[in-house]
Amino acid sequence: MRIVAGRYRGRRLWAPRGRRIRPTADRLRETIFNIIGSDIRGQKIVDIFAGTGAMGIEALSRGADQAVFIDKSPEALECVRANIEPLEISHQWEIIRWDAGQNLRCLAAYARRFDCAFLDPPYNQGLAARSLAHLAACGAMTDGGLIVLEHAHTESIDPAPDQLTLWDQRRYGKTLVTFLRSMV
Repeated sequence: MRIVAGRYRGRRLWAPRGRRIRPTADRLRETIFNIIGSDIRGQKIVDIFAGTGAMGIEALSRGADQAVFIDKSPEALECVRANIEPLEISHQWEIIRWDAGQNLRCLAAYARRFDCAFLDPPYNQGLAARSLAHLAACGAMTDGGLIVLEHAHTESIDPAPDQLTLWDQRRYGKTLVTFLRSMV
């Protein structure tokens, strides 16, 4: 697994063996960022259910200003730390250990809202719709902010919270990538 583009292009990312952490494949990550385009530059992003941190690190590589990584697994957070510390950009990232399946109140401490959120919850556990509802409820997104949700194609997010509008949706094998906009 590698960073696909930007300042850290080609840099290897570490992912533990096994199925406990399911990183977004390079090819899918590249596709998602091609859809987003250069809109990521200068933005504050949050990577929820961060796993390896690949989405947030890719965003930083492509010009995002700041990234917050959230995961409840100590193993995942160690993986994020191992992947981002060598980049020597400590002023641009923060790691939070939090169970995003329960709520996202941890984001209330931030004075500035997030321009983009990446969510990649474990598949088929009912977390796709629940984590979207938590994100909408915590008020952490800017008006028009982009939310990218990776979930199993069999998982429904309907009805999406009222504050979120479907922008695009694409299927890649067993994964459905849903793009939403926040309407604050």
